[in-house]
Amino acid sequence: MSDRNILVTSALPYANGPIHLGHLVEYIQTDIWVRFQKQRGHQCYYVCADDTHGTPIMLKADKEGISPEALIAKVWEQHFADFTEFGVAFDNYHSTHSEENKVLASLIYTRLRDAGHISSRTITQAYDPVKEMFLPDRFIKGDCPKCGAKDQYGDSCEACGATYSPIELKNAVSAISGEKPIEKDSVHYFFNLADFTEMLAEWTNGGHLQPEVTNKLAEWLSGGLQQWDISRDAPYFGFEIPDAPGKYFYVWLDAPIGYMASFKNLCDKKGLDFNEFWGKNSTAELYHFIGKDIIYFHALFWPAMLYGAHLRTPTAIFAHGFLTVNGEKMSKSRGTFITARTYLEHLNPEYLRYYFAAKLSAGVDDIDLNFDDFSQRVNADLVGKVVNIASRCSGFIAKRFAGLLSPTCAEPALFAAFITANPSVADYYETREFGKAMREIMGLADKANQYIDEKKPWLLAKEDGKAQELHDVCSMGLNLFRLLVAYLKPVLPVLAAESESFLNIPAQAWVADMQPLLNHPINAFKPLMTRVDADKIAAIVEASKENLEKTADMPKAKQFEAVADTIDFNDFAKLDLRIAKIIKADHVEGSDKLLCVTVDIGDETRTIFSGIKSAYQPEDLEGRLTLVIANLAPRKMRFGVSEGMMLAAGPGDKEIWLLSPDDGAVAGMRVK
Repeated sequence: MSDRNILVTSALPYANGPIHLGHLVEYIQTDIWVRFQKQRGHQCYYVCADDTHGTPIMLKADKEGISPEALIAKVWEQHFADFTEFGVAFDNYHSTHSEENKVLASLIYTRLRDAGHISSRTITQAYDPVKEMFLPDRFIKGDCPKCGAKDQYGDSCEACGATYSPIELKNAVSAISGEKPIEKDSVHYFFNLADFTEMLAEWTNGGHLQPEVTNKLAEWLSGGLQQWDISRDAPYFGFEIPDAPGKYFYVWLDAPIGYMASFKNLCDKKGLDFNEFWGKNSTAELYHFIGKDIIYFHALFWPAMLYGAHLRTPTAIFAHGFLTVNGEKMSKSRGTFITARTYLEHLNPEYLRYYFAAKLSAGVDDIDLNFDDFSQRVNADLVGKVVNIASRCSGFIAKRFAGLLSPTCAEPALFAAFITANPSVADYYETREFGKAMREIMGLADKANQYIDEKKPWLLAKEDGKAQELHDVCSMGLNLFRLLVAYLKPVLPVLAAESESFLNIPAQAWVADMQPLLNHPINAFKPLMTRVDADKIAAIVEASKENLEKTADMPKAKQFEAVADTIDFNDFAKLDLRIAKIIKADHVEGSDKLLCVTVDIGDETRTIFSGIKSAYQPEDLEGRLTLVIANLAPRKMRFGVSEGMMLAAGPGDKEIWLLSPDDGAVAGMRVK
């Protein structure tokens, strides 16, 4: 029995829409890691839940003419079905709208309150007089107070990047009723996060986070921690705050507590000790897998809440990047905003599991789903290298040797080499370097195929007196196939199970102590995986276009992003394309992707933040000519204001090529 006791969670999907491929990066990453731990014999539990509270849930249910409870029950079924078919094997999948979560949220709140970490004060908010409810910032629209852009949200402008409060919006209206909001006072409750500044400074530097995350949190900590508004006014779908009638916990307070609630639900089912994992003195390992967009909540609010409530803090938080498709944000207009269900209707989910594994690392970089690369990797690696071994060898064993493997291991040194690789592969899995693990496994698959190619069993089968060698070679091939499948089992559980059935063996543990199958009967071979059909990828893209949602209620900037496939020539002619000389380029502190580039566009110099750091060093750029869009509205970013856009091409990463003008061009020349 393992001495490791591990509890793992993924971020809770919000219960107001379907699971899409961007979501699946996280759940597949987590599931692979959990399956690896279990295959190694460790005690490991994986829990999750639907995140079910908040104004969007309440409003969507109202729009559909059903109760919030009915909405979240329907979405729970859809989410769980999608996860199950993608092989994401939770030990428990629960809901934040549960009795366990209500009890635990109240417990944590009252402990924080009694310790003096909760305060209250009156604040002024926008109020919808028709719907009789306070409006979150994202439910107020109006004209930007800085640039005048219309149909902007109540907290920031998508046109110029300005941030502001809802009361600063011009011509503000409620996005729910269309009525002009009024100002109204209300008492709100706050979590005094600054009380935990010293504790968080120590915790965030204690090896619990990836280095790039620790660096980002250091910026936030140095800027001073603000009070966190943890209450919302009725009507609100959520849990009422103890001793505060009409006040409800903000969804982000009880959402992470949902991890605890789901595990408590599992404990009650299985007779497990809840405090062994969540008590202040717990020695169990606790890991959260999350997206980089919710680091603030998980790495500051969450450990502070737990510490203040006398509970244990996480062993580590693992953040990952976003998913792009064909090098761009997922787009409904291009058919690349793909739901899990649409994918499942056309392709094997294990294709995607393998592709994501081949792309994932321990860092927080974004990963790209490139359909051409996807097809090539699956066809070459899984079908061409791994499954092909079983296909090539099994027929001879069935027809010539009655389905019985050879009594001898023809190449003990080769078998031992496959076993010897296991510490390295295991370390890659453990440290979430899945891409490196896949490369090492495929290197072993190359060795297995090379062995078969050299021995040429198809020729041995035609020669007299070569029956034993044929038997040995094909048996060796199947023994190597068995080891490859064992290594790939965390990524491809269905392929592993079907291969185990074919090989007539029980479920395989980790590779370390395996011995070759000798004089062993196998079952009839059935095709384990087929090549990716390009027509099916095209069908997914087309089906995703057909699922395009109506965007009439979106702000205009969002409508353009969602549905604008093309622009007419008059729109294109508005672009001021200039040849620019790069005067200076610098690294941007705190950014993994951006360079700060100063360019001369003829009549002035501009500062542009460009995401080309993976391909260029600053010193390589100075003095070069490139193309820029000079009349792009300035964009306020966290690092400063970007005053244009440099044009580049390529699939990304190191393959980014700045578009350069012909020789003889000069800075400031317009491109027509």
